[in-house]
Order: sequence, then C-alpha cells, then structure tokens
Amino acid sequence: MKTLILGMGNPIMTDDGAGIWAARALQDKVNQEEVTVMETGIAGLNLLELLTGFDKAILIDAIQTREGKVGRVYRLKPEAFNDTRHAINPHGIDLSTALELGSRLGVSLPQEIILFAIEAADVDTFSENCTPEVAQAIPMATDMVMQELNGGSHA
Repeated sequence: MKTLILGMGNPIMTDDGAGIWAARALQDKVNQEEVTVMETGIAGLNLLELLTGFDKAILIDAIQTREGKVGRVYRLKPEAFNDTRHAINPHGIDLSTALELGSRLGVSLPQEIILFAIEAADVDTFSENCTPEVAQAIPMATDMVMQELNGGSHA
C-alpha cells in the first residue's frame, strides 16, 4: 500500500512546527519502500497535489481546540479536519472541502486519510522550539504514526 506521511506546519512558529518536527523524526524511523515521508507548509486545495497517487495518507499537524489539553495527541478522521491549524488557507478552502472537490473532479486521492493532531499552546511566536508540552508530545505522535503503519489500533 503506497502511503504518504505528511508533516504540516511552520517550523519557525513555535508549536505550529509540531507536524514538521514529527515528520523529520519519522524520516529515520520509516524504512518501508512503499512509505514516503514529506513535510509541507501548504494547505487547502494545494494539498491535493501532494496527496494524489497515494493509497493512504497520514497527516501530522498542530491543532488548537477550545478546551484541549496542550500536548495531547488526537487521531482524527477527515470530517474533523476543519479544526486543524492548516486546514484553511487564505482562500478559505478547508481540507474537508478540498478533499470533496478533489473527489468530485476525479483526482486520485488516498482511500484512507488519518490526521494525528498535537494540541498546541503557541502558534504565533517566532521560535524554532516548541513549548515543552508539545515537544514532549512529538515522540508520542511519531509512535502513534509508526503503530498506524504497522496496522495497530488506536483508542
């Protein structure tokens, strides 16, 4: 199964880089020929090009929810993507809408898309370091991704 692991974010905006840092950590862990690990700072319709041609996509991103606990890692399905940090681009297209549009246009999108989202504290400060809680959550997120790759289940 051709799988994409895609870390999303901006590594110079504190916790916003969580997905990027997780993808970089996974580069050395993933040794499966059918798995591609990438990182991106793009969102919305622009993601369709990156997702095209894969059977499965595992996205890793920062998230900010109303009552979330900083550092918590969530495993989400596509319908929850409109809450992620990079789900909306400046043109107002969230990832769920982009996926639906891509599907209607016949774009070859992954049959399965999963998001591992790390609850962020600070996504507005310029820093190449995540907050301590998010930094501690990145290895947990990478372990969850590896478990997903190996067919493990999640609560």
